[in-house]
Amino acid sequence: MVHVTTVHPRDDIRIFRKECVSLARAGYRVTQVVGDGRGDVEVDGVRIVDIGPRPAGRLARMRQQPRAALAAVLAAQPALVHFHDPELLPLGVQLARRGLPVVYDAHEDVPRQILTKQWIPGALRGAVAAAFEWYENHQVARLSAVAAATPHIAARFAKVARLAVNVSNFPRTDELAPPAEAVPRERAVCYVGGLMRTRGLLQMVRAMPHAPGVTLVLCGSFEDAAFEAEMRAEPGWAQVQYLGQVDRATVRSVLARCSAGLVTLLPMPSYLDSLPIKMFEYMSAELPVIASNFPLWQGIVETTGCGLCVDPADPRAIGRAVLDYVEHPARVFAAGRAGRRAVLHTYHWPAAERELLALYAQLLP
Repeated sequence: MVHVTTVHPRDDIRIFRKECVSLARAGYRVTQVVGDGRGDVEVDGVRIVDIGPRPAGRLARMRQQPRAALAAVLAAQPALVHFHDPELLPLGVQLARRGLPVVYDAHEDVPRQILTKQWIPGALRGAVAAAFEWYENHQVARLSAVAAATPHIAARFAKVARLAVNVSNFPRTDELAPPAEAVPRERAVCYVGGLMRTRGLLQMVRAMPHAPGVTLVLCGSFEDAAFEAEMRAEPGWAQVQYLGQVDRATVRSVLARCSAGLVTLLPMPSYLDSLPIKMFEYMSAELPVIASNFPLWQGIVETTGCGLCVDPADPRAIGRAVLDYVEHPARVFAAGRAGRRAVLHTYHWPAAERELLALYAQLLP
């Protein structure tokens, strides 16, 4: 089988570390086609084929790389093709016409994402979102199946796809597990992920003056230079430790030493029914969660006892939640243990892996 992405990195957590590696361990011969210019290699039983570096600019990439990806897929002579980028929908349809089983991996609810895309003029976003949803549904109906990252996305595609299954993007239970010997928790909280306006980063930084003596550790890349400059101009930036883009070992060490993890995304349409991987990764690391008070997230947090929910637009509320953990180590311990238990029982990759393997068994003769 061949997994294809021209957008995501070759070591993407969902695509490579979870899906491709799981399939290889289950006995499948797996190739991952990527476009980053770093060359071909085999890692963890997965053959990675590189179609070359990404062209400069979104439009150039969307024109050139799908053609190269199609050639690489056909050269691999796969029994099944599984692709991960909306811009590869035409490629998927071409392969389906050749009689191949083709799976579209829907990581996000793209039409709802479009409603918040800054590079699309605000007045046009509604029309663009509606047009893309029609297009995506039309293309998906010609494929074998959709593997969706959340139940919400799976339910949306179940209305138009031949088959739609939920393969939740939950964490592996071992990757970010707390160290055998506990590390002292610091007067620090963290956020790991893309540093974007819609993810509430500005409100996180503005919360810090309401939590004196607490450090906010940020791991990730800024969406643009203007937003980075805006963040650095905030008074709360004096309490920020910015690590930039880091490897998974560093993520694990950050989660082990902090007192809580923030996932206070703003109430954008694409976030309300999402299941953010960072929330479950915090839980897997025995780190209390401070999350947005969206009904879906609040139900998970309150049912498991893994953290607190706040209004993500209210820096004071975020600051109070931060202090609630930083100043009460017993609460950190209790919420962290509760989150870890919930991951081991319910919110873990092995459960999603079973859905993926069942899908492949259904599609392959």
